[in-house]
Amino acid sequence: MSAYDLAVIGLGYVGMPLAKEAVAAGLRVVGFEVDPSKVDALNSGRSYIDDLTDADLEHMLAGGFSATLDESVLADSRTVVICVPTPLDEDHRPDLSAVEGATGTVARNLSAGTLVVLESTTWPGTTDEVARPILEASGLVGGVDFHLAFSPERIDPGNPKYGLRNTPKVVGGYTAACRDRAVGFYSQFVEQVVPVSGTREAEMAKLLENTYRHVNIALVNEMAIFCDELGVNLWESIEAAATKPFGFQKFLPGPGVGGHCIPVDPSYLSYTVRKLGYPFRFVELAQEINERMPSYVVARVQRLLNRHKKAVNGSKVLLLGVTYKPDIADERETPALPVARALLELGAELIFADPYVKEWHVDGDPVPREEDLFRAVAEADVTLLLQQHAAFDLSIVEDHGRLVLDTRGVLAEGERVERL
Repeated sequence: MSAYDLAVIGLGYVGMPLAKEAVAAGLRVVGFEVDPSKVDALNSGRSYIDDLTDADLEHMLAGGFSATLDESVLADSRTVVICVPTPLDEDHRPDLSAVEGATGTVARNLSAGTLVVLESTTWPGTTDEVARPILEASGLVGGVDFHLAFSPERIDPGNPKYGLRNTPKVVGGYTAACRDRAVGFYSQFVEQVVPVSGTREAEMAKLLENTYRHVNIALVNEMAIFCDELGVNLWESIEAAATKPFGFQKFLPGPGVGGHCIPVDPSYLSYTVRKLGYPFRFVELAQEINERMPSYVVARVQRLLNRHKKAVNGSKVLLLGVTYKPDIADERETPALPVARALLELGAELIFADPYVKEWHVDGDPVPREEDLFRAVAEADVTLLLQQHAAFDLSIVEDHGRLVLDTRGVLAEGERVERL
């Protein structure tokens, strides 16, 4: 009998919620990580994940969980789940180096009968064409000597309603037996498991989910630009359209898209289609529109200051909220970064306020942080609301901001307050 029911590779925002639910279900769980600081933090009861409190981690440790740098634990685990990052490289192509590295580590320690599941978002075919050959270099054969499956992560950081347990889990196997084994594994701690016919279908499901959001966010972002010129309050129009009980889902404009999923995942799909010899025009157009939003926000700041006979150069600009989502500390792909970069290039004096971020840098240079929201807003020439954290008292912004640009549609418009 294996010493562990589950080994999780990659102890980040995907791996740790998985480990947490598995421990809560009574499974014997170990976490493998290559970053010593993460291993030390977890084993000391210090969480660095938004959705995992120190108290949650203490419960996990009490339930037998531990983190380790020792890859040999994989050889003694009945199931191994890979939850490593899949970013883009400098040329905006999929970077599978972490997946390949993690899979190679599994291959070195692969035991017969093990279930190996990839959860990292990737292009259709990765599990079969990239992961399987690496694993089979061990001498064991997929679908015969070990089980192989893909199950896309659906973690939504900061979501108070849906977590891993109550979000349906899509599972595709290399063979029907692989699928059934993976379904049985996840059914121990996920309320609804959704089997699909293969790994490619499961890989595509995740890309479809995020491409759908990407394209619809691009639609309202482009509408925000021309509605401003038309003198139409798009925010009101969106709320009106959302009263229709069928055929419409509400998406909101913003200063750009952030996080891992929406800025990155559609590029994996676009890359796959381009290998067939033609572009995925919807995705590439959406990418173009969403990537131009930070520069559009900066142009609106320029216009706002200009109307009051001020230049961006020398103006004090307050950035409110620099994370990619409200009420979490996650800064991955945050649109605040390109906005800040462009404002600095124009000579703005930047300060930021964010209850979740203690230090913030733009290309290595620190941006001063202001704790006192009232003072920050009152002293800034223009306040740029980038993220509507619940901790912000928005009435202070509305009442005391000299000039305000609201990119989230949460402030009342007035003489000094404009919405995107």
